[in-house]
Amino acid sequence: MMPDLIRQAAQRLHGSPAGFLRETPLLKLPGAAFGLDCDEVWLKLEQLQTGGSFKARGMLNRLMANPIPGSGVIVASGGNAGIATAAAARALGVRCEVYVPTVSSQAKRDRLAALGAQVVVTGAAYADALQACLARQQETGALLTHAYDQPEVVAGAGTLAMEIEAQGGLPGSVLVSVGGGGLIAGIASWFGQRARVVALEPELAPTLYRAREAGEPVDVAVSGIAADSLGAKRIGAIAWEVTQQHVKDALLLPDAAIRAAQLWLWNEFKLAVEPAAALGLAALQTGAYAPRPDEKVCLVICGANLDPATLAH
Repeated sequence: MMPDLIRQAAQRLHGSPAGFLRETPLLKLPGAAFGLDCDEVWLKLEQLQTGGSFKARGMLNRLMANPIPGSGVIVASGGNAGIATAAAARALGVRCEVYVPTVSSQAKRDRLAALGAQVVVTGAAYADALQACLARQQETGALLTHAYDQPEVVAGAGTLAMEIEAQGGLPGSVLVSVGGGGLIAGIASWFGQRARVVALEPELAPTLYRAREAGEPVDVAVSGIAADSLGAKRIGAIAWEVTQQHVKDALLLPDAAIRAAQLWLWNEFKLAVEPAAALGLAALQTGAYAPRPDEKVCLVICGANLDPATLAH
C-alpha cells in the first residue's frame, strides 16, 4: 500500500508550486575517497532541499492532499518539520503556527520566523511541544501536520527513495538517521527487500533501538548533539510497522562519532550539515556498519539547519 501512496505523492508533488521542491543531487564517489574498502559511497544531498531538509517533501504532500481551513496549518517540531511546513504554507498562501521545544536551535527558530510562521516555544522536548500543539489544534481546527507519523508525510519522504533509484539505480544499502521514523519508513517502504536499509540513532536518542528491546514502541529519554532533529521520545506507529517488516539493522552511535563525521563532511567536502545528517558517515567511520567490497552504500544527508559557527573547531 505505501509504495502506491509514494507514487501518488510523487505525482501530486510534481504539480507543486513552481520551484518549491528540488531534485537534489546524488554524488557518487569511490569508497577509497572515504578510506573504505567498498565500491562506491553515494551522498544524497537532501540538505539542499527547500527548507534545508527532506521534510519539505512530506509536509507539502500533507498540505496538498487535504483541504486547509481558514485557521491554516499547525505543527510541532524540533525545527526541520516546522521549517518545511512553514515554507510549504507560505508557498500555498496559508497561515502557519509552529510549536517548538526549548531544545530547538536559535538558527531554526530564526528561520521559522523568516518564513512568516507564528512560533511558540514551549516544553523541554519535542513531546512536550506536541502536546501543546495538539491542544491548540483542538481550539483552532487548523490542519495538523505531524512531523513523522502521518501517511502523507511518510509517503512524501518516500519520494526521496524513488529519486535515489531514478538517479543511480538500486544501492546495496541505504543508511538512514532515525528520530520519529518518518524518513526511514518512507525509504524502507519504497525499497522493501531490494536494498538493505539500516537505521541509525544517537546513543542518547535511541527510540527505535529501545522499542526493539521492548518489543513495542516505548517512551525513552532523549538528549545529546542531535536532539533538536532526532529528539522524538517514541518511534512513530508507521515507522514501527514498516521497520519491523523491512529493516533488519538498528545501530547506535556515540555523539563524539557523530560530531567527528559532521566536521569531516565540512572539512573534506565543505558540506555544512546538522549532526543528524552525519550519522551515516559516522557509522562507516566507526565500523558500526561495514559494507562489502562490492557494495554501493548510500548515505542520506538529510538536513542542514544549523548555526555555521558550530563548525568551527
